[in-house]
Amino acid sequence: MRDPARGRAFIGVARSRNPMRQRSTLAHELAHLVFDDRSEQLGERSPEEIRADAFARHLLIPMEGVRDLLGGTQEVSESTLSDVVQRFLVSPALAAIAMRDADYITPKAASNWQKTRTLQLATRFGWTDYYAALQDDSNRSRAPQGLVSRAIAGYAAGVVGPQVIATLRGVSADTVVAELTEIGVVPRVPTASEFELDELPDVVVDLSCLDDDDTSP
Repeated sequence: MRDPARGRAFIGVARSRNPMRQRSTLAHELAHLVFDDRSEQLGERSPEEIRADAFARHLLIPMEGVRDLLGGTQEVSESTLSDVVQRFLVSPALAAIAMRDADYITPKAASNWQKTRTLQLATRFGWTDYYAALQDDSNRSRAPQGLVSRAIAGYAAGVVGPQVIATLRGVSADTVVAELTEIGVVPRVPTASEFELDELPDVVVDLSCLDDDDTSP
């Protein structure tokens, strides 16, 4: 979503137990933002969609990065694939394509490895706990940082209640108050002078609709 008036953009991505896929989705949507793609066609993949896929792949796992990691490695195995997946936090499919393009594996090997699941590699090569931590992280809700920051500023100014921040973050209001109080952020208390009658705006209230008049609409 775009807000042209403020020059802001918002990308929403679902919570997921597939952290590598979530990162790829974010990178893909970022491409649409970078290239100012205004529509996404359903059905057959458009050139914009193909370009976004390529952008995501090169952003997340550039060939230069693969070459820096593997150097002059001669013997490439599934263990090597695991190292690449863990280093760049991409799916085995993306890792295999990058390794193929960097001339570390054949197209046939890349095709076979594209069917591998991340959990398989993590379990076989000893980083299951790390992968579980990635899953937990990608499965958490996150409010936009800028929005939460502005809400906290409003709370400190005394114009936003703690429940607003709590709703954004998905926590209790008591938790918000405790966290902010601990670091010295408390709502500003307005001074008495701010409530002087001459400082208040004139308010006109029309109560004519309450008149006991059968002819009124």
